[in-house]
Amino acid sequence: MHLTEDEEQVLEVLKKFADTEVKPLAMEIDRSKSVPQKIIDRMNELGLFASYIPQEYGGAGLSFTFLVRAIEIMSSACASTALVLDGAETLFAEPIMMFGSEDLKKRYLPQVASGAVGGLAITEPGAGSDAASIKTRAEKKGNKYVINGTKTFITNGRISKFFVFDAVTDPSKGYKGITTFVIDADTEGFHISRDIDKMGIRGSSTVELVFEDAEVPEANVIGKEGEGFKVIMETLDAGRVGIAAQAVGIAQSAIDEAIAYARDRKQFGKAITDFEGIQFMIADMSTQLEAARLLTYAAADAWETKKDSVRLSAMAKLFASDMAMKVTVDALQLLGGYGFTTDFSAERHVRDAKITQIYEGTNQIQKVIIAREVLKNL
Repeated sequence: MHLTEDEEQVLEVLKKFADTEVKPLAMEIDRSKSVPQKIIDRMNELGLFASYIPQEYGGAGLSFTFLVRAIEIMSSACASTALVLDGAETLFAEPIMMFGSEDLKKRYLPQVASGAVGGLAITEPGAGSDAASIKTRAEKKGNKYVINGTKTFITNGRISKFFVFDAVTDPSKGYKGITTFVIDADTEGFHISRDIDKMGIRGSSTVELVFEDAEVPEANVIGKEGEGFKVIMETLDAGRVGIAAQAVGIAQSAIDEAIAYARDRKQFGKAITDFEGIQFMIADMSTQLEAARLLTYAAADAWETKKDSVRLSAMAKLFASDMAMKVTVDALQLLGGYGFTTDFSAERHVRDAKITQIYEGTNQIQKVIIAREVLKNL
């Protein structure tokens, strides 16, 4: 899907914001382990949180392809900052937009459009790739559900005003006994038990959440009781395209910085970019990046048109994240010893890229999904 002229203009403004206001703070965001509120406020002023929300709920109604491009641009400046937007839109707002009741849409989507951040809480200490094995329980009592359990590795944990989460409502039915809900962060009995320190995306708040007899109204069920697994799986299909875009953005920044360094670096009387071995590295890195970008855009288009999106979103996430790891390591190599220091961003790009191979479903799981989709269509 091609971007509209208005979307292209918004992306130009976003690129300037990312380059001049976000990127200069990226190292400090990594060191301080938090995204400054002033940056989140500026993202809201620029209409980023409203961009993907439908107009009838206070948003701009821009395309999913636009959102993917915005995540890519923000990730090239700072992957942690990009996750604020990605989490709010693809992980929180998307399931409500797809499956939520009109009441849920009216209560939560205008808040996101106004800059409130949301999150998705599905991973548990004993349930990662096997999302159907969650233990968090939701017991129906009157017109409410009482929730008990633990969720971990939750992105945007400290800054989210609300979360989409899943819980078991009927243990006898396996994955068909899972239901998805929305919970407000200030709900009694629901709290953050700890912050999780990480190798990369250190500016993104990642937490463990605990439910202790937390009550959620029946009206906060997303979709229908027992259909939560479907809600989460389709949400992750969209989320994987966002992660692919994040990987592309990280790799782009790594390449740009490595080439800028290599042009200035003199050895044996000339710039190291004059050496064929360095040129071959740059050629390979650039080709892999462009292939990942095109696949990511194809996956975004598939999600927009609802055509073969499961296969393409898994492929994009797999290929782009593997590319990002290889490209960021090669970019660090181009900087030599300087790349191994924290004086440059090369080492941060490697650390940030690694998580893209893990979250939204590990790359091993993506291969299972891809093979299943290919084989069923033969």
